Amino acid sequence: MRPVLLVGSFLLLASCGAAKNLKPAKGESLPVAPYGAKATPTPADLLKPSGQARPARSDELLQSSQERRGDEFNLPPPN
Repeated sequence: MRPVLLVGSFLLLASCGAAKNLKPAKGESLPVAPYGAKATPTPADLLKPSGQARPARSDELLQSSQERRGDEFNLPPPN
C-alpha cells in the first residue's frame, strides 16, 4: 500500500507543473497592461522569461583572450 501512495504522490506532484493552455478563471480577466506597455500581455507573453530572468552568456573567453604583456615588477625574491 505504501509504494502505491508514494508513486501516486509523485504523479500528482509531477502534474502540478503543467502550464499548457492557461486561461483566466471564469469571470476573471487577464492582469491590466503594465505601466508604459502598449497592450495587455497574453498568457504566452507572461510565461516567457525576460532577459533579466535568463540572461545570455557573455563570457567568450577564447574570442576575447589576448597575450599578457610583460610585467617589469615581477621579480624573483631576493636571497
